[in-house]
Amino acid sequence: MRKPYSFLDDPSVPGFDWRVPLAVMDGECALCAFGARIIDRLDRAKEIRIATIETALGRALLEHYGLRATAPDSWLFIEDGVAHEGFDAMICVGRRTGGIGHGLRLLGVLPKPLRAGLYGWIARNRYRLFGRKRMCDLPSESLRARLVA
Repeated sequence: MRKPYSFLDDPSVPGFDWRVPLAVMDGECALCAFGARIIDRLDRAKEIRIATIETALGRALLEHYGLRATAPDSWLFIEDGVAHEGFDAMICVGRRTGGIGHGLRLLGVLPKPLRAGLYGWIARNRYRLFGRKRMCDLPSESLRARLVA
């Protein structure tokens, strides 16, 4: 990964409020939509914002960090200028939201290669396993307020 706040020096990344945590995820994946609902439920401070990979910001951030929007494992969590991906991103979200979100820290006991392999397998098969659901179609007003265009 790159140095913290490196996206500020990249003219291809649209401006956004980088002072708050940002999750970048697939806006068409049912599993990601479920994750967004969990973030909305657990983040009592209402700080975490969400950009889908279908937005200009989402695509630019993925590209900045060497990921492609078309790649199945394109999931980022940017906090304090540092980008985390895959299960490491989920662990950071769990730590940030607290409560039952701390349960995601259990993923950290898996060795990094196993964690990466398992995440990659789930990501590659996410549509087949969980289906599709457009995040923008979710009924929660509070969740829609987190979405960054």
